[in-house]
Amino acid sequence: MKAFEKYGVSVPEILLPKNIDLSTWSVIACDQYTQDKAYWEKAAETAKGKPSALNLIFPEVYLGDSGKDERILKIQSTMKSYIDSGVFEDAAEECIYIERKTEYGRTRRGLVLCVDLDKYEWKPDSKALIRATEATVPERIPPRMKIRNGAALELPHIMLLANDPDDCLVGGAGKLSKKNAPVYDGKLMHNSGSITGWAFKGEEAENLLEKSLAKLAEEGTGKDGSTFLFAVGDGNHSLATAKAVWEENKSKLPADSPVRYALVEIVNIYDEGLTFEPIHRVLFNLDSEELLNTAAEKLGGQITDFNDSASLEKAVADKSAKGARYGFIWNESGKTVNKMLQTSITDLAIAALQPLLDEYMSSKGADKTQIDYIHGSKEVIELGNKAQTTGILLPPIAKDSFFATINGRGPLPRKSFSMGEASEKRFYVEARRLF
Repeated sequence: MKAFEKYGVSVPEILLPKNIDLSTWSVIACDQYTQDKAYWEKAAETAKGKPSALNLIFPEVYLGDSGKDERILKIQSTMKSYIDSGVFEDAAEECIYIERKTEYGRTRRGLVLCVDLDKYEWKPDSKALIRATEATVPERIPPRMKIRNGAALELPHIMLLANDPDDCLVGGAGKLSKKNAPVYDGKLMHNSGSITGWAFKGEEAENLLEKSLAKLAEEGTGKDGSTFLFAVGDGNHSLATAKAVWEENKSKLPADSPVRYALVEIVNIYDEGLTFEPIHRVLFNLDSEELLNTAAEKLGGQITDFNDSASLEKAVADKSAKGARYGFIWNESGKTVNKMLQTSITDLAIAALQPLLDEYMSSKGADKTQIDYIHGSKEVIELGNKAQTTGILLPPIAKDSFFATINGRGPLPRKSFSMGEASEKRFYVEARRLF
């Protein structure tokens, strides 16, 4: 395994299935559609009787069901069966450059490689090369460790972000890789778009990788001497689990064990195909106006009235406006109230708001059932029109301040942002040997 130890990166030994049919082999990340068993039942029907990544993962929709241990044993035995029965081509030492076309007409580009778990830390005060972007819940790690511990294979759904405005890493890999034919190409199940992958390997590829990593590391080094190279975009708890498994096993494994590494997809945060969607807030049975006034007092700024929710939504979403903006919507005596709090906050808006909401709810004795996290402004507006409900619209995620916010504040609160829609998340294609 070719390793770039200084940057916590290595070239993996990739396993791809023979005669690959992506529509049945490839399946979406296990942490998607966690309230929708029908989706996973449909996926199982699609892949029935065929080799599929679905048989090598534990969809988290089933984490609360009985028979978890039996399911894990079945997954791990299937991994060994796939290896022994020749489902995979011979392992190839290479990265994979991918282009993922989604059902929304967007194309996201990425580079699949390995990262060193000794160079990653999820704790809030971390100054590691690879850092979490959202708060990690330690209680969510042990159940996932049971799945990874002893697993013969690893399949990646973790996506790391690179702060690369010049697009030297992923873009450079694409230009070089696409000189050759792709190693896989096809449509994804459930009308989720398509994906194409090219091998990124050889001396020229390794030189480009080292040069790009050196540039990103230099630009990501702060005044304190610490370097922030990659931020976890998706799969934070999966990467935290991988680290926990390595920490548990490192005393009995060689220093270069595959368990020390995690297979991930690197994506440039400035990739036009990568959309960052805010996750809005809705609160129940609290005093809406008092909450708004408390926010104005704590965060500073000016409150503006709007005649309708559409105008408020447009103002909050205005990318040309400076400072964090928050749209408050509630029903008062049968009429909708639309107000915006305009602040001078330059960090990501949610980083300042969520601690305030936590503090306010605690002061009122509110429990966690009195707040919900909503994708999409339409639903927030609809809920805000209901009695005893406060909808809070958040502005778009500013890519150019994302790394600076994480570097200055540490991980964002949970449910801070979503990278695209559910069907745009990473689908499993590649694998590699683990234990």
